[in-house]
Amino acid sequence: MSTTIWIGSAAALASTVSFTPQAWKIIHTGKTKDISTSMYVITVCGFALWTAYGALLQQWPLVASNSTCLLLSGFILTMKLLPGSRTRALGKTIRDKID
Repeated sequence: MSTTIWIGSAAALASTVSFTPQAWKIIHTGKTKDISTSMYVITVCGFALWTAYGALLQQWPLVASNSTCLLLSGFILTMKLLPGSRTRALGKTIRDKID
């Protein structure tokens, strides 16, 4: 496997995994007060554009990694925008499904 493939794979994995701790924390605490809404709006837009770019180029590794990041960052943004009681209720529902 080429160095380019290894670097691209590592970058995709790191980008995708980077959102997991934040999503997990929201699910378990139901708290989003300290999350920047504007940062996540920009991040979600960026991942949507990267996904579209990858699709236009038919570069499916770009599409796969960026669409996964889009889903995770979109989840975090959605949880941030929901009222606190809805965030906590949804987090509990997800926890109950996982357990």
